[in-house]
Amino acid sequence: MNTQASMTGTAWLMMLALAAVWGGSFFFVEVALTEETPLTIVLHRVFWAVPVLGAVLWWKELALPRDPRVWGAYLVMGGLNNVIPFSLIVWGQKYLEGGLASILNGMTAMFGAVVAGMLLADERLTMNKIAGAGLGLVGVAVMIGPEALAGLDLRDLAQLAILGAALSYAFASVWGKVALKGIAPEVNAFGMLTGSAVLMVPLVLIFEGIPSLDYSWPVWGSLLGIAWLATALAYLLYFGILVRAGAANLMLVTLLIPPFAVGLGAAFLGERLTPVAWVGFALIALGLAVTDGRLFRRR
Repeated sequence: MNTQASMTGTAWLMMLALAAVWGGSFFFVEVALTEETPLTIVLHRVFWAVPVLGAVLWWKELALPRDPRVWGAYLVMGGLNNVIPFSLIVWGQKYLEGGLASILNGMTAMFGAVVAGMLLADERLTMNKIAGAGLGLVGVAVMIGPEALAGLDLRDLAQLAILGAALSYAFASVWGKVALKGIAPEVNAFGMLTGSAVLMVPLVLIFEGIPSLDYSWPVWGSLLGIAWLATALAYLLYFGILVRAGAANLMLVTLLIPPFAVGLGAAFLGERLTPVAWVGFALIALGLAVTDGRLFRRR
């Protein structure tokens, strides 16, 4: 009998950490876009993450899979979870304001619940997941502000790109759970990012040419930050959550990223949190509680 995947306390802590490091990725990308093009930024992001994860495997004495089918699965995972969404989001950030991009990226939670519910027997689509994802998305929209919604136009290619990235993330989480189960999270992260780098090299050479590598120190710092923190560390957390909580629950992290971005701005840039922002935080927290369900079962 299949059991429904649920969020444990450890999984929640890992998800908060993942949201924090992914929340910083938007800042890193904005800095990198001042001197580099989208596909090359994505190549830097996955390429420099690979040796970090290789060092983790060496330190933990974890062996790489020998089955060619597993490496084929890593190529698919790298395409769905890195190459497609990273490229679409970085390109979209050239034309969209950050608030609207965050709202559209928040659709990953809804897409994740629907795709996992349709394709995975142990992650059936429940009303809790639908209602929780919907509340969280409303919270993101409220926190960012109604002015961001004024520019919503699905005919805009940049906005469609962000939605396409969200859908790709949803399918990636399902693929990872089905095709890569039983493998250590660290090995999966290394294999996926290696596959991503293999796919990105020819794309960059064809469409953007050989990278110059002549960047300023802030851009180099942003490229390494997005590679080491928002990618290497992030995917160690990602696969760990996937094993513990399932694909649909994992996609809820996209609802937590905007609150971290706002919180970091308030802490380090002196930005003031408005009452509306706090309402958004409350709605997101309620959405996560509805999705988890344990609080209401205890009541």
